[in-house]
Amino acid sequence: MPSIAADTHGVAGHAHHHHALQHHFDNLEQQKESSTLGMWIFLVTEIMFFGGLFLAYTIYRTRFVGVFADASHHLNVTMGFANTLVLIASSLTMALSIWAAQINRRKLIVFFLLLTMALGATFLVVKAFEYREKFVHHLVPGPSFNQEQFQHLQHPEQAQVFYSLYFIMTGIHALHMVIGLGVLAWLLFPSWKGRYDAVYHNPLECAGLYWHFVDIVWIFLFPLLYLLGAHVAQGH
Repeated sequence: MPSIAADTHGVAGHAHHHHALQHHFDNLEQQKESSTLGMWIFLVTEIMFFGGLFLAYTIYRTRFVGVFADASHHLNVTMGFANTLVLIASSLTMALSIWAAQINRRKLIVFFLLLTMALGATFLVVKAFEYREKFVHHLVPGPSFNQEQFQHLQHPEQAQVFYSLYFIMTGIHALHMVIGLGVLAWLLFPSWKGRYDAVYHNPLECAGLYWHFVDIVWIFLFPLLYLLGAHVAQGH
């Protein structure tokens, strides 16, 4: 009798398994905790990666204050601020896609994911125009770099260091944005098919953590790179 009862309980338990539950987890809660922990560990490695770049920036910024401030003045603050607003809005729409899953609104999930992707793409387009501006004005590190406009400063050669850090930091950030767009695109089809609902939407939450992290990185990049030369602009 105990064995029959156990078998019956096992069949019943299997019948009530959610379609998204992987075989190596006991329940969805355990699966969610494991996935979320994995995402947080990954984000910690990303923090260490960007932390190295921020440390390099801080060291050079401390040693060459004047040239870094002057070089920063040549960045387009308007474009940078616009992109900041775009990313803040994209974090909101990403959060709304998770909310839509929690209330079982399949079409709303897709709508907010598409809106988040559109905002992310807008950020990249604005950044492309900004990069083009630097190429036109020969502010790209290399043989054609326009160093003459920094000759009035002490250590004018360090202007190239500033723009090297600018392109590396914003370029890697843009690469993370592209990866994020790929992840959101991958989530579109299962979202449309109704895979994510109030019971199971952990992939959306993990993607949201990544997307918010990339947005937060930009919140640090914008003032450090763009607003550094604001006081210089007042002197012109």
